[in-house]
Amino acid sequence: MTQRLHLVFGGELVDPTKNVFKNVDDIDIVGIYPNYAAAFDAWKGAAQRTVDNAHMRYYIAHLHRLRDEETQASSTEELGH
Repeated sequence: MTQRLHLVFGGELVDPTKNVFKNVDDIDIVGIYPNYAAAFDAWKGAAQRTVDNAHMRYYIAHLHRLRDEETQASSTEELGH
């Protein structure tokens, strides 16, 4: 069975119309979740806690898409990293 891990993270943006964080050191890592439903619940909670700050944004990253298990090596492994 394939794991479909999801990362929930967010932080304050320089401009609410762009996806550029004001300070990368202050990014809030909410957590890693085993499925989209759990990640969505965590995302929703974090987003609701910061609703008064128009510059705060939270995202769900699909970690399982970073590495395709059908491929022998990821692009970073091919580069020797």
